[in-house]
Amino acid sequence: MRHQITDETISQLENLAKLELSPEEREQAKKDMGEMLHYIDRLNELDTTGTEPMSHVFPINNVFREDIVEQENNREAILKNAPAQRDGSFQVPKTLE
Repeated sequence: MRHQITDETISQLENLAKLELSPEEREQAKKDMGEMLHYIDRLNELDTTGTEPMSHVFPINNVFREDIVEQENNREAILKNAPAQRDGSFQVPKTLE
């Protein structure tokens, strides 16, 4: 199944990406995108029977650390660093009228 990249497709992409391509860049983009789609078509021809889908080439488990509270926040100590405070919170300048 061969996909064709048309001038209309390039125009839509230019609009979406807010780009202005020269005529030479448009032709190069058509050629590059056509080659990418051709490569994807070739990959689709591969027999993947018995191959499990994967999200990554390396077996990765959760690499995040446990979210353990090591030190509770002391509101009074934190508010000592505030240039201004009100009602137990940082007071900041108004940004909207």
